[in-house]
Amino acid sequence: MKENKKIIKNKVKKESLKCGDEICPIHGNNKLKLRGRTFSGNVIRKFHNKVTIEFIRMIFVSKYERYEKRRTKLHARLPKCMEEEINLGDWIQIAETRPISKTIHFVVAKKIKSEEKEK
Repeated sequence: MKENKKIIKNKVKKESLKCGDEICPIHGNNKLKLRGRTFSGNVIRKFHNKVTIEFIRMIFVSKYERYEKRRTKLHARLPKCMEEEINLGDWIQIAETRPISKTIHFVVAKKIKSEEKEK
C-alpha cells in the first residue's frame, strides 16, 4: 500500500515538471539547444509565449571621449512552464538559440529576481 503511494507521488511530480511545450529548452521533445550569447534585462512586455526585455549598455564615443547610454530591446520565447512565474518588471536571463521566428532568436533561461513592490 505504501509503495503504491510512493509511485503515485513520483508520477505526479514528473508530470507537474513537464510543461507540454514542444520546443521548451528544459522539458520539450525537440529541446532547444542554448548556445552563444546570454543577456539579462527587465521584462517590459509579456505576451503569450513571448517576452520583450530591455537592458542598458554603455558605449564609448571616441570623438567626445565620453560614455553614452544606449538601450537594447530583445524578444525571447517564453516556455509554458515559466509563464506564471515571470511578470512585468522581473529581471530575467535569456540565452541565444536557433531562429524560432522572424524576430525571436532567444529563449528565457531563468528568472534572476522579481520586481520589488514599494508600499
